[in-house]
Order: sequence, then C-alpha cells, then structure tokens
Amino acid sequence: MKQFAELIRIIDGTNKTTLKVAALTEYFKTAPDDDKLWTIAILSHRRPKRPVNTTLMREWATEISGIPLWLFEESYHIVGDLAETIALILPTTNESSDKSLSQIIKELIALRKKEDADKKAYLQENWLKLNYYERFVFNKIMTGGFRIGVSQKLMTRALSQATGIDQDILAHKLMGSWTGENTTFQELIYEDNEVAMRGKPYPFYLAYAVEGVITDLGDVTQWSAEHKWDGIRSQTIIRSGELFVWSRGEELVTDKYPEFQKFINVIPDGTVIDGEILPYKDGQILNFNDLQTRIGRKTVGKKLLADVPVVIVAYDLLEWQGEDIRDKSFQERRSLLDKLITSVQHSSSNSSSSSNQVPLLLSETMNFNSWEEVAKERERSAERKSEGLMLKRKDSPYLVGRKKGDWWKWKVDPFTIDAVLTYAMRGHGRRANLYTDYTFGLWQDGELVTFAKAYSGLTDVEFRKIDAWIKKNTLERFGPVRSVKPHHVFEIAFEGIAPSKRHKSGVATRFPRILRWRTDKPIEEANTIDDLKALIPTDGGFLNDE
Repeated sequence: MKQFAELIRIIDGTNKTTLKVAALTEYFKTAPDDDKLWTIAILSHRRPKRPVNTTLMREWATEISGIPLWLFEESYHIVGDLAETIALILPTTNESSDKSLSQIIKELIALRKKEDADKKAYLQENWLKLNYYERFVFNKIMTGGFRIGVSQKLMTRALSQATGIDQDILAHKLMGSWTGENTTFQELIYEDNEVAMRGKPYPFYLAYAVEGVITDLGDVTQWSAEHKWDGIRSQTIIRSGELFVWSRGEELVTDKYPEFQKFINVIPDGTVIDGEILPYKDGQILNFNDLQTRIGRKTVGKKLLADVPVVIVAYDLLEWQGEDIRDKSFQERRSLLDKLITSVQHSSSNSSSSSNQVPLLLSETMNFNSWEEVAKERERSAERKSEGLMLKRKDSPYLVGRKKGDWWKWKVDPFTIDAVLTYAMRGHGRRANLYTDYTFGLWQDGELVTFAKAYSGLTDVEFRKIDAWIKKNTLERFGPVRSVKPHHVFEIAFEGIAPSKRHKSGVATRFPRILRWRTDKPIEEANTIDDLKALIPTDGGFLNDE
C-alpha cells in the first residue's frame, strides 16, 4: 500500500506528463505483480465494488475524530473531496501498516459480506494504521476514481516502457470485461489467452474536433465524409460462432440488443465492425432519447423491442476473415465493408418475413470537389438527424485512441441563448474553494425561471472574479448552494433541446456549457423561455418525454 500511495502522491503532485510516465514506469518495474494488476484495474476504472456506503463512512470518521457531523459536512464543502476530507479530519497516528495494495483490496472485497459492526471496526482500525496519504488512497479506492491526470493512454505508455511490449498491443490486451478478481498480471499482460481474446474488442479510434478553417485540411479529394450519427459507438464481433457487442465505454451490451443475434447467421466468422447503434423504425432514425429507454434496461420486453427497434449503422471494418486489417487504408477497409453489407442485405432481402430482416445498415460515404460542398452537406445535418460530419483521410489506417491528423469531427454549431446567473455552488477538486457550478434562468412573466446548469467554459481568472462577486452578493444559502442577486448574463451553448415535463422551464437541454460572459448585456436583455422553446425542432428535438 505504501508503494501505491507514494505513486499516487507523486503523480498527483505534478502536471508534467514525463514525470507521471516515469513514476508509473518505475512502479510497474518494481511493484509485486498482484499490486501492478490492481493498479491497472483502478486506473482503468475497474476498482472493486464499494463495500461501505459513504453515509456510514462519514459517521464512523466523525466518531473517531470527535467532531460533529455538521462540521464534517462544512469541511467537505470546502475540501470538495470525500476521501480527502476523511483523511484530513482523522487523528494523527504513529502506527503503520505493511499491507500491500492487493491485500487491502482483497480485504475490502471480503468486507462486502460482513455486518456493519465488522465494517466499522475494520475501517477504524485501518484508518489509525495509515498516514495521511495512505488514508486518502485507501478512502479513494472505496469512494471513487482517482482524478490525477492519468489517462488509459498514459498508463499504457508507461506499462509499455516497463515491459517492452508494444503500446498498441497492450491497449488491445487491456480492453474488455476483465477485472482484478478474474485474472492475473501475467495472464493479462504476457499470455495469449485464446478464450479471453475471442470476445475482446479493439481500442476505438477517436477523432478530434475540427480546429480553425476547414480548408486547412488541404485537398478535399483526399478526404471521405460521412454523417456523425448520434447513437452509441460500438464494435460488433463475430468470432468462433459467437456474437459480442461492445460499447465505446467497454461495456458488453450483447444481451441488451437481442435483435443483433441474427448477425451470427449472416456475418462471416472472424469479423469486427465499428459502427453506431441507432434507434430505427419504418426507415427513419428515431430520437436519441428513444434509445435511452433501452440503455438502462437489464431486460428488454417485446413491447420495447417493437416500439424502439435498433440497427447498427456500420462505418468501418477492423477485422476480416480473422485478420486484423486496421493497418489497411480507410478506402480499402470501406471497400471490404461495402461488399460485406451488400451481401448481408441481399440475403436479408431474399427473406419474405420482416422478422428475418437483418438490422445492419451502411453509413454512406461522400466525396466532394470543394470544401464549400462539404459545408453545405454539414448544413443538412439536422434533417439527417446527425450531429455533423466525420472527415476521414482516405489513406488513413485505423489507429488507437484519440489522434490528430487523419480523422476529424465537424459538428454543427450548438444552440445558444443568453441567460442570467441565479444560483451557485462550490466546485470539486482544485475548484473546491471556488463557486464554479452555476444555475441559469430565463425570463417568463417577469420572473427568472431555471433552465440549465453549467460548470465549464470560463477561464480560471473569470471563475475567480465571479467567485468573489458571488460571496459579496449572496441572497440566501441552501446548504452548499447560494442564491445570488440577478446581475450577470452568460451566453449558454447546448447540443440539443426538447420539451420536458420534468423541468420547470418545460424544456430540457443537452450538454449545456458556458460560451462566454456577456459583460456587455444587462439582465433585462437576457432571453425568455419562449425564445428557448422557439429553438425546439419541429420533430420534437433530441428528447421527448411527453
């Protein structure tokens, strides 16, 4: 545990990527295999399930610290992190623990089945045997992820330097549904387990947003364009007569979409397709919210299957006839994909029964003679129910992770509206001492009605200015929330909009964020709820809970 806690301390204390990689590399060279496995699991969001709820952790920490719960909560609002707050309030100790990270985690896993009295005794005993940073790490393992600026890509880079294994090969090995409980470090990193690899997806290739002027991408004829669909990014795998459907979040979702079982009979073995799961009925793409009705369901009934059928819109082929073809050019991969989809659709069209239709479509690729033509197609995104365009260099391989150069996303401009700041709450992490989480209102019958919350989009300097103003202009306090004098106007951007009975404004927005601080505009000139509703598309928008 000491070695892992020291690793987290070093990484948390620097913004330099080289130092983080160096610390991780040294750790992966020297730590015990079991600790290395759990470190990879924790940093890739595969920590074990929480054995103790946070309410009990609060109670037991205040009891051992001798402070009232209200004082703990006030401290928590200032610190902004539960694990850190508990570590700070606990009494100092001269004792120490020699338990390893893997031993601690095994004990936490066993703790799930224990009674609360046993859980309390275990936590309090261990708290008093750990120093501050070890307590912080111990608490973090139970309460949530480590926000220390270590991406999966950075961790894989360090692991590659420590093991000598190619970074892309490691990225592939770390995909899938493995946990620290069902594998070992040797099996995960060094062994080629055919059973485990059978259903393992490839790392997704991710695009950056277009920067600057679109013509900077050069010769338009070297690029292929297609619409950027608003669904669930997925990989469909057919290997050894089995179907595996993975989401981009590395969740195995095969059981959630039973209609995809038809793929086994029509897609050749040794095939991996990159595509988008979309709600699709009567030849039309449905709204994303229709898809959301299926995402959270453990089982899908006949009515939901009939109301919200889904398809996969395929746009890339990663494996063909059992061969990894990611190194082939996009043009070559698309040519093979086109032939595959044509074959599947031909076999489907020969069936007289609609129930035998295969839910697999091809994302249309488009070639243009000028960037002006591309821009015009982008303007059609709303009628195509897409988020904009994907631009892919025709000779590009399928890379790992987010890379610049060959793939770009050119999304449509967001909706915008001017709103008034009405409430504020402290942020988290490094913003825990600043009021950075804001609620905004729009005018309706002379009153400001809440329509959205946002916490991103301003510079650190702007956040500090607003924070100072909020502290001087608070009207009321509601726990961590303050209502403030209506004075500041902000331009709020959002990706989607639709009617909603759940919201006081009657409208729901998707991914709201602050675009800019309108210091030039008085609150009387902020927009109204009617202005907001006028932005709702005629088809009801992205979300419709009527």
